[in-house]
Amino acid sequence: MRDPQKMSKRLPSPILLTLAVVLLALPFHGNTLQTSTNPERPILLHIKQHFSNPTLLSHWTSSALDHCNWPEVTCVDGSVTGIRLVDLKLNQTLPPFMCDLRSLTLVDLNHNFFSGPFPISLYNCSNLQFLDLSFNFFNGSIPADINSLSPQLKVFNLSANSFAGCIPPAIGALQQLKELRLAMSFFSSASFPPEIGDLLNLQVLDLNDNPFSPQPIPSSFTNLNKLRNLWIRNSNLVGEIPENLFSNTTTPALEYLDLSGNGLSGNIPSGMFLMKNLTTVYLTANRLSGHIPQAVEAFNLNWIDLSNNSLTGEIPQGFGKLTKLEGLFLFMNQLTGEIPGSIGRLPALGDVRLFMNNLSGKIPPEFGRFSKLQRLDVSTNNLVGSLPEGLCDNKVLESFIAFQNNLTGEIPKSLGDCSDSLISFRVEKNQLSGRIPDGLWTARNLEKLMVSDNLFIGELPAEKVGPNLSLVEMGNNRFSGEIPAGVSSWSNLVSFKAGYNLFSGGIPNELTVLEQLSVLWVDGNQLSGSFPSEIISWKSLTSLKCNGNHLSGEIPSALGRLLNLNELDLSGNQFSGEIPPEIGRHLRLTSLNLSSNNLSGAIPAELENAAFDKSFLNNSGLCSTNPSSFGLSRNCSKEKSQKADAGFVRVIAILVSTAAALVVVAILSIVFVAGRKSNDKRRQEGPSPDWKITPFHKLSFTESNIVSNLTESNVMGRGASGIVYQVALVGALHSRGCEKVAVKRIWNCKSLEREFEAEVKILGTIRHYNIVKLLCGMSSSDCKLLVYEFMEKRSLDLWIHAKRRSSNWAGSPPTAYHYEVLQWPTRLRIAIGTAQGLCYMHHSCSPPIVHRDVKSSNVLLDSEFNAKLADFGLARLLLKHGEANTTLSSVAAGSFGYIAPGQSLPPSPSP
Repeated sequence: MRDPQKMSKRLPSPILLTLAVVLLALPFHGNTLQTSTNPERPILLHIKQHFSNPTLLSHWTSSALDHCNWPEVTCVDGSVTGIRLVDLKLNQTLPPFMCDLRSLTLVDLNHNFFSGPFPISLYNCSNLQFLDLSFNFFNGSIPADINSLSPQLKVFNLSANSFAGCIPPAIGALQQLKELRLAMSFFSSASFPPEIGDLLNLQVLDLNDNPFSPQPIPSSFTNLNKLRNLWIRNSNLVGEIPENLFSNTTTPALEYLDLSGNGLSGNIPSGMFLMKNLTTVYLTANRLSGHIPQAVEAFNLNWIDLSNNSLTGEIPQGFGKLTKLEGLFLFMNQLTGEIPGSIGRLPALGDVRLFMNNLSGKIPPEFGRFSKLQRLDVSTNNLVGSLPEGLCDNKVLESFIAFQNNLTGEIPKSLGDCSDSLISFRVEKNQLSGRIPDGLWTARNLEKLMVSDNLFIGELPAEKVGPNLSLVEMGNNRFSGEIPAGVSSWSNLVSFKAGYNLFSGGIPNELTVLEQLSVLWVDGNQLSGSFPSEIISWKSLTSLKCNGNHLSGEIPSALGRLLNLNELDLSGNQFSGEIPPEIGRHLRLTSLNLSSNNLSGAIPAELENAAFDKSFLNNSGLCSTNPSSFGLSRNCSKEKSQKADAGFVRVIAILVSTAAALVVVAILSIVFVAGRKSNDKRRQEGPSPDWKITPFHKLSFTESNIVSNLTESNVMGRGASGIVYQVALVGALHSRGCEKVAVKRIWNCKSLEREFEAEVKILGTIRHYNIVKLLCGMSSSDCKLLVYEFMEKRSLDLWIHAKRRSSNWAGSPPTAYHYEVLQWPTRLRIAIGTAQGLCYMHHSCSPPIVHRDVKSSNVLLDSEFNAKLADFGLARLLLKHGEANTTLSSVAAGSFGYIAPGQSLPPSPSP
């Protein structure tokens, strides 16, 4: 048994217990005391309050134990050294007291909504080493005393803001800078200072995508011998690349070079491909010429892009030593010679694009065997021989493009092994023969199969094809057989061009199941029978060519209900019956050819205009109210009149015995009275001008309806070329769903007569939903008028500048129009509509038409804000070389104070 006295001596006294508790509590209590008295936390909370207490900073509270644990805050030894407030949607100004955090070395505020001038309060951050204000909305000029920032600054990023003016030369005084990023900051009409070359510690320089004034690369850049990344893409550089700038002596550390999208000329520096650390070179889209340097020792290169220049000579054999090379882009140059086989043996090579050169010889058989080749494009060259067998040995080939060469032989069956990877296969315009391998048809990821203009044979697959196949072009070959019913399984097919082959049989009804079909060309085959009954399901169809076959029956009226159809060619068949009136009412139909069939009846009134003057030739049964304009011999009006006369004669013969005398007397009386009234009216009104009307659509008004309304009260506006009137035709056009027209009266002068002729010549021959409809032209000895469809919302110019221009408009629209801001969906609809109109003029008209005065006042808007191009008085037809153009001007064109940008370019339409 233990001694109680000894046990009592071992137990701690109450004093010792209390002391132990106090000692244990001291560290925690001490930390709390330190945190509560730290002067930096109130500054951080004040910063949060300045930014209106954003939700994403809700954890910044006075009750939090340690602000150094906040994810946006960095501390060293308990002092705040960094603040990262990235992508928090902050839109206030920077707090001027931020630099009260005396130990602050890092400020990162990128991807917010800060605006206003550069925050010079940051000058007070004396220890700042890292400053990132990129992707905000700061504006104005960068301060001339920018060197007042901390002399310790190493990283300075102002990219993607809205600065203007010059980059101040004082930036060269920030001697510790290692990274300077000023990309996409819109330094318009200014240059970057050569003092940047004084930043001897600079490793990264990013001046990409700035509209600088044209300037050469400063020679001072040769001082930047620590430079690793140089990015000056799309920044208006001109002149030659300094020969001594890129070498192992001046810039030995350089790894990444991007000078693409400038106006650089001359040769590529001879030492560029000798730089030991160089990994990436982008010189695309310049004006470089001469040979590619043959000396190659930059063995770390993984990407070379010299495309879209004027380089000549051969591809360097030394490129075949670049074992790390992944991408080689040399397209759109003037390179000659053969493709080095050693390039095909590079183990890392994945993307090779050599199209649009003058290369000859064979495609090296090494391609695809030694590397995981994904894309190979050698199109538009002079290559011969067969396709390499090993292109898909590694089964990762995604795209093979070799169109427009002189290739022969068959498509290797091994290409069918790419069923899991191949997306695009293009070999059109060669001399290839044989059959298409089954593996290509069934490749599960294949989207584009384009083999037109070759010597291929065989039939379309009766079974399913690859589920993603959307574009098939196989025209001008020797394919035969029927279009199989299994075509219904081609569920994603968007475009099928199979013209000028030997296909026979009918157009299967199963083809109408393909609701995504947009283009169907089966012209120049041996198809027969009638159209399938369910073509109304082709809701997306824009172009249908079935000409040059043996199709018969009536033209389906459903074609007129395909709202997206703008091109229809059924010529050279055996169609009979009348032209469905629905086709005449089709607003978007811009190209129509029904010639050389057995059609009969009258041409729909809506189609009787100059745009379709060649659309109905060689149809002996057709008639027109103006047959000579359409190459026809039958006059509908005359035939109708003759039939009416014959009936009238029969009636008279029956009634003549009882009422002849009364009828004759009545007719003579009416004629006499009407003649008296007509003569009296002519004497009162005086002589009327001899108007000549040139209609382009069926008109339901006369010249008097138009001329009588050309009054001052109907003036909509005045311009350099004439006056525009708003004319209300009460009931005259009601059947067409229109009650108003716009009439432009051209001023009397020689130059404006040419504009009148140009407007009539162009708008009278084209029809497009996004081009304003010219109803007719009217001219007399002293006046010329153009009558258009009325655009209820007027011009885009009025909507953009309504507030400051509304007072200048005669006959202004309702006040609500002046102040309503166009919403983004409406703006997008207007932009797309304008682009569609221009695209039609440039690419679908023959010859192409260039507007030459595209501006907001020449973009008109209908009641639903659909855009329509107008005012073609300055337009030009792009005739082929040698064709005369006596009517349309070919000199620089534009409105007063404005010349379209395209006028400074050669005579070829922009896309």
